[in-house]
Amino acid sequence: MKVAVTSQGDTLDAQLDPRFGRAAYILIVDTETLEFEAFNNQENKDSFKGAGIQAATTVSDKDVEVLLTGFCGPNAFKTLEAAGVKVVNDQSGRVIDAVQKFKQGNVVFADDANKDGHW
Repeated sequence: MKVAVTSQGDTLDAQLDPRFGRAAYILIVDTETLEFEAFNNQENKDSFKGAGIQAATTVSDKDVEVLLTGFCGPNAFKTLEAAGVKVVNDQSGRVIDAVQKFKQGNVVFADDANKDGHW
């Protein structure tokens, strides 16, 4: 299964970035092999608005089934939900630890955004 993880760096040992749309990187990780692809999210990070929606589009285009992040705003959450991507909020620590926690089933899928939108 492919999961997306927001990250402050481009490795599995990097700290998870609590922001979704404005995360420094988004890592797409195969939970079986731990092979991953790191996407520099600088363009979304620096955008004036719409960062969450753009990041959600990137994630859904990569056939990701689950997003592991700290906070996900309402527009990004709706976009992910429409694409069939489940969201796990309130994650922290290293990327690899969040992936292992997910693999062990120690997560709760969100039913709504946990961050207000930006106006």
